[in-house]
Amino acid sequence: MGKGIRLQLKVILFGVAFGIMASGCEKDTGEPNGGLFLPEGFKATVMVDSIDERVRHLAVAPEGQVYAKLRNSNENSAIAVLHDPNNDGKAEEVLKFGGYRKKQKWSYATAMHVYNGYLYFSSELVVYRYKLTPGSLIPEGDVEVVLTDDHEHGKHEHIGKPLAFDDQGNMYVPFGAPSNACQSPKRTPGAPGQDPCPDLEKHGGIWKFDANKLNQTQEDGQKFATGIRSVVAMDWNPDDKNLYVVVHGRDDLLRLFPNKFDGWQSALLPSEEFIRVEEGSDFGWPYCYYDQLQEKKVLAPEYGGDGKIVGRCEECDDPIIGFPGHWAPNDLVFYQGDQFPERYKNGAFIAFHGSTNRAPYPQSGYFVGFVPFKNGEPSGEWEVFADGFAKVDPIVSVRDAKFRPMGIAFGPDGSMFLSDSVKGKIWKIVFEGDKATFGETDLAAMEARKELSHIRTPDEIEDDLTKDEIISGGAQTYYTYCSACHQRDGQGATGRFPPLVDTDWVTGDKERLIGVTLEGMDGSIEINGTVYNGVMPQHSFLSDEDIAEVLTYIRSNFGNDASAISEEEVQAVRAKLDTQEEEDENNHTH
Repeated sequence: MGKGIRLQLKVILFGVAFGIMASGCEKDTGEPNGGLFLPEGFKATVMVDSIDERVRHLAVAPEGQVYAKLRNSNENSAIAVLHDPNNDGKAEEVLKFGGYRKKQKWSYATAMHVYNGYLYFSSELVVYRYKLTPGSLIPEGDVEVVLTDDHEHGKHEHIGKPLAFDDQGNMYVPFGAPSNACQSPKRTPGAPGQDPCPDLEKHGGIWKFDANKLNQTQEDGQKFATGIRSVVAMDWNPDDKNLYVVVHGRDDLLRLFPNKFDGWQSALLPSEEFIRVEEGSDFGWPYCYYDQLQEKKVLAPEYGGDGKIVGRCEECDDPIIGFPGHWAPNDLVFYQGDQFPERYKNGAFIAFHGSTNRAPYPQSGYFVGFVPFKNGEPSGEWEVFADGFAKVDPIVSVRDAKFRPMGIAFGPDGSMFLSDSVKGKIWKIVFEGDKATFGETDLAAMEARKELSHIRTPDEIEDDLTKDEIISGGAQTYYTYCSACHQRDGQGATGRFPPLVDTDWVTGDKERLIGVTLEGMDGSIEINGTVYNGVMPQHSFLSDEDIAEVLTYIRSNFGNDASAISEEEVQAVRAKLDTQEEEDENNHTH
């Protein structure tokens, strides 16, 4: 890059950074582009400022109405439909329908598609559809069940059911891995991975189904590809007729193997892999992961890897692009419209929901990226298409982000719709510039945004948020094992990891708190009216002293003012749990 261009980018970057700091309102106040930063010539309008139940994915019907999958569904509504009859980019009408559960116990809806005259959507265990009714915003028929995840274990991490449809009547559905890296016990420091991994028989891959057949289970499908840990972003590319996915990579390199990885490596690795999925593909989970810094697949530490050894991973399929770790790719859509400039045709838009576990470095992602494609291959470097969702930079903790991009959909005229999962905000984006002259100059400001801390590769020393702190005792244990989920400020991450502030789970019953720390917790937990689905791994590997110190630290920080927990109290609870486990084993044996 020449000096002139670098200077230009520095000047642009100053304005970009100022723009982020100058805009901090949560409600739409008439900010340009609804508060977003876009390439020159693009315009964003706030279609709806917020939806109480919050929003995950989007789909647009042939008549132009926008369907939004609600994050917090209930017995009355699971879907919102937005109507904009005068096409000014603002919803004149928002209706809700499609309730399919009596009480919210899980909030991980991960699909919304219009296909073959039907509106397809999913919960964590079921794929549904409604027959669309021409001229009606709300489908008039009953909901139909297309596919049920009938595994006995029920819900687990990486349970999402995103959908993709090819041009031959097939529907593709991932069955995510029920663990981080197939350890036993899972998420336990130093524990080896199971080899072979039993999860791969029914999980960790993508299955193909008949899109028009009802009441299917996994047994009705065909395993299409394997070695894929967790999928939320998935789309069929009609240009080259291939399935594409952007994978959520594994977590916790530092927490699980501090003797092999440091905090900087754990923040950046492993890659979020952008993969072309062909029948029979194997991308290596849990044995391997992709290191985008080295541009190669390496052996996972659970299977003897040290961050450099390749070993058996040489046989695995590689991604077409390796994005930085933990950006959380939550939607992928290939652009088929004509409303945007020609360079966007057939390219891939990706919503990066943003990291939760980059401590001790700033959180990263929180933008919509674009990858140009030509003849089924990336034809250039990835770009920043839409940014400014978080409203702050650096993003120290997840809850600092005012908005987080989630769903992408395109209307019949090629206009883009973007959803946010924090407030349920939805934007409409159109191009109003000169398509014939659109080029690199119009992208310069967006290229400059790559230098902001929520996108750039962090400096190992200067960007370490703890570099000026003296950390020891309970604080050290917290930063090592807890902050990646519950965050530096103890505020957690909405929908995934509960806050440690203003909750009786922390400041109340000591024995219950110690027990959860020792044994962990699966499934959902509701705190102050919000459901959280992140798995709490067991920490029985910590000493009684370590657990006493970290729980005392939690109970006396983040605004908490509860009494200390002693080593003797931890010892007593551990002994009680051990006795109970022995009794359970004896009862099972007899």
